[in-house]
Amino acid sequence: MPLYRSTATSRGIGHIANVAMALLAVLFPAKFATADASAPLPSVALYYGVTPPIDDLSRFDIVVLDPDAQFDPRTQSVGHTKWYAYVSVGEVHPNRSYYKAIPKSWRPSQNKAWASDVIDQTAPGWPAFFVDKVVTPLWKKGYRGFFLDTLDSFQLIATTDAERAAQKDGLERVVRLMARRYPQAKLIFNRGFEILPDVHSLVQMVAFESLYQGWNASEKRYVAVPQNDRDWLLGQVNKIREQYKIPIIAIDYCSIDNANCRKETVIKIVQLGFIPYVTDGGLTSVGLGAESVIEPNPAVSPIRQ
Repeated sequence: MPLYRSTATSRGIGHIANVAMALLAVLFPAKFATADASAPLPSVALYYGVTPPIDDLSRFDIVVLDPDAQFDPRTQSVGHTKWYAYVSVGEVHPNRSYYKAIPKSWRPSQNKAWASDVIDQTAPGWPAFFVDKVVTPLWKKGYRGFFLDTLDSFQLIATTDAERAAQKDGLERVVRLMARRYPQAKLIFNRGFEILPDVHSLVQMVAFESLYQGWNASEKRYVAVPQNDRDWLLGQVNKIREQYKIPIIAIDYCSIDNANCRKETVIKIVQLGFIPYVTDGGLTSVGLGAESVIEPNPAVSPIRQ
C-alpha cells in the first residue's frame, strides 16, 4: 500500500469549503439535498486498532474494524453506524486464531511486506474453511458486513495464465459460498478487479488504496503515487462504476501530523466522485471523510460537521 505526497495547489479555506459542499451535495444527498439527487452514498471509515474509539467512529455510516478488536457489535444496536469486519481472503497472518488450522500446503508462499502467508485459492477445502472458521464466528458475534481484503494476492504465486485463471475461480468459489451461506451479508471488496465481472451482483461497494497518497509498508514511509499508477487505477474503478453501478471507496494515507495532506487528498478524491477516506498508514487513527473538509459557517449553510 504505497503512499504519495499531495501536490495539489494551495487553496483558501473558503474555496475549499465551497467546492466540498457542492460536491458533497452529489455524494451525500440525504445530508446535502439537491433537486436532482440520486441515491445517497454512505461515509466509510476503517480502523484497525485494538480499542476502537466508538464515539468518534460513530459519525460514519459504515466502519470497518479488525475482527480481533476489543469490540462487540451486538452492543451497538442504537445509532445509524453499521459495523463491518475486516477479513483477509488471499493471505493469513500468524496472529490469527485459525492460522495453525490451515494446512501448510494451502499457504505455499509469503508476502514479506506484511509478514503473512499467501493462500492457494485452488485448495479444494479453502472456501468451506474460510466461511466456517473465519466468517461464521464473526457472523455469530454480530457482524453483518465484511470487508474482503487481499483479493489479488494470488498474483504472488500464479505465474501463468492457466494458474491465474484457476486462482480466480477459487476466489469466486469463496465469495459465492459466503453469499450463499449468509445472503444478508454486505460485502465490500478491496480491489478484486479480476473477479468482479463474475460476482459484481454480490458486492455492495468496491474499495481501492493509494490514489494520490500511499503507504510503503516495507520502508515504513508515506509516498506519492506516480501518475501512471493513478491512471491505471482510475481506469479500473471507473469501469466498475460505469458498468456495474457500484459505489467506489478511495482509501489514501497521510501522516496524522499532516493536516493539509489529509484535507487536500479528501477534496481531490471527492472531485472524482468517490467516497473518500484518508488515514494513517497503520489505520490506527480516525481518518477524514468527505464531511471533514467543510468549515462550519451558519451564515452560509445550516449543515453541521
